[in-house]
Amino acid sequence: MPDPLSLTDRLALQRTRLANERTFLTYVRTSLAMLGFGLVLIQLHPVRTGLLGYWAVAAAAVVMLIGFIRFRQRRREIAESSIAESSNE
Repeated sequence: MPDPLSLTDRLALQRTRLANERTFLTYVRTSLAMLGFGLVLIQLHPVRTGLLGYWAVAAAAVVMLIGFIRFRQRRREIAESSIAESSNE
């Protein structure tokens, strides 16, 4: 049995999946930048800016965790909507 979704619907679904991945990669990029910033601060002057560096490293971990959780939630929502769309037709 052929796929009940039309070509435009399948392409829209693929664009949505790719947009979700791009958003996740943006979280990863931001997290890596914050991690690098924090490590530079820790190495540059550990007494004066070390605490700020440790906060930046912790914030990078939080940003990465939030990005991963959002990516998984959106991926699940996309999968559920594609199943619902294909069963409605």
